[in-house]
Amino acid sequence: MYKKILLPTDGSGYAEQEAERATKLLADGGEIIVLSVAGKLTSSAFQSRSNVKRVNKGLYQEAEDNVEHMKKQFDENVNVRGMVVVGFPAETIIEVAEKEKADLIVISASGKSGLHRFILGSVAEKVLKTSEIDVLLVPNK
Repeated sequence: MYKKILLPTDGSGYAEQEAERATKLLADGGEIIVLSVAGKLTSSAFQSRSNVKRVNKGLYQEAEDNVEHMKKQFDENVNVRGMVVVGFPAETIIEVAEKEKADLIVISASGKSGLHRFILGSVAEKVLKTSEIDVLLVPNK
């Protein structure tokens, strides 16, 4: 059983499966941290700052919505905390897991990107290969 589980989400539709697995592995009195990583665009010569700012605001709002959706998958008696962080998904997941002293990362085998890898999504694969914390890959069914 794990005392602190990090559960990254991108809103890909596997929330129920991920929440169920995380709950089964959570020790009594443990905590689940639901994390969504918001991307951030930077302005260039071809993009106006106001457009980039609007897109970044939308990306952050989507990440907040993903966290709230995932949190609703848990019973009231489960200790769940939400978190949104701006960054690159795989790297940020690892950083947050280490900073929060998580015992386990529960992540879908692939996310919502239209560019699915054959078996593992690129974020899940990178987390699996670089994490020093236990990782549970939840198959997408």
